[in-house]
Amino acid sequence: MLRAPSKYVRSWLAAAVVGSVLVGCGSPAQEPATGKARPDAKTEVTVEPIRAATEITDVNGVEVSLRKRPERIVCLFALCDDILTELGVVPAATNSALLAHPAFLGEERAKKVGVVPGGFIAPEVEAILSHKPDLVIGLGDTHGKLAPALKGATTFWAMQPETWQDSVGYLRDTAALTGRTAEGEKAERAFRAKLVKAEKAPSGKTALIIYGSDENFGVAAPEADVTASLFPGIADYPWKSRGVEGAYSLEEILAEGVDVLFVETMSFGGPDGKLSEKLTKNPLWSKIPAVENGDVHEVNPEVWAKGRGTRSMGLVLDEATAALR
Repeated sequence: MLRAPSKYVRSWLAAAVVGSVLVGCGSPAQEPATGKARPDAKTEVTVEPIRAATEITDVNGVEVSLRKRPERIVCLFALCDDILTELGVVPAATNSALLAHPAFLGEERAKKVGVVPGGFIAPEVEAILSHKPDLVIGLGDTHGKLAPALKGATTFWAMQPETWQDSVGYLRDTAALTGRTAEGEKAERAFRAKLVKAEKAPSGKTALIIYGSDENFGVAAPEADVTASLFPGIADYPWKSRGVEGAYSLEEILAEGVDVLFVETMSFGGPDGKLSEKLTKNPLWSKIPAVENGDVHEVNPEVWAKGRGTRSMGLVLDEATAALR
């Protein structure tokens, strides 16, 4: 049984889904996202115990009720794959490429996981049900429309992560539903410890994450992007969400004096090529300090843009802190 949340649906995610596959809890922390690095960051390593349950209310107020612990879970977006990997569970099927990453299952093991056809935007209902799932986990903005078709055959859980605290919360809730409480606590503790370590030695550099396939790129904002929400504690991140209002400009990036740029190149079926290479056509690109100093880092979008769970965020912190030194 599910009850939809009353919380607003994240507008930036809806826009990202239109143009790409990027979008992009038990006890979420309350650290706010701000622009500047916070040397006095209050992220806690302490992890509250997780208790097994068949009913939970997630961070967005969605109620999930199961008759028993789910044994067959179908993932319709990468956060689900990330969470299950942390808990030691292999999904019955997925439409994400994240599991092939060596930090997850790796290519050979990932090939044994069922694939849901239809892609991220339109996964096929019949294919989902063919895997006889006890639970299907999807992204609310994108997959919420599947709920009526799945009703009666399985339980559908629509997640809607916006910050790292949301993702930790979803990890805790999934651990409770699957009975993998010790694994959930261990994963949360490891992630928090890594984040606290990074926050204790914040960089004085200015950083931004941009994403896209061409000059109509986007900028990840800490208030609405899980990966970007990590940055205010570890660097100067001079960007806030401005909602869905068209493309961003290099003039805006140049004005911020960005020292380090992280670039998520997204492929939408168009011409191949890295976003950072395509932006070289604009004469302003070469004037950005990060470009002048060779501090532009093309990152893996499967991990940085789509993973959004504690394992992916741990990888992001490793790469980001190394680049920000």
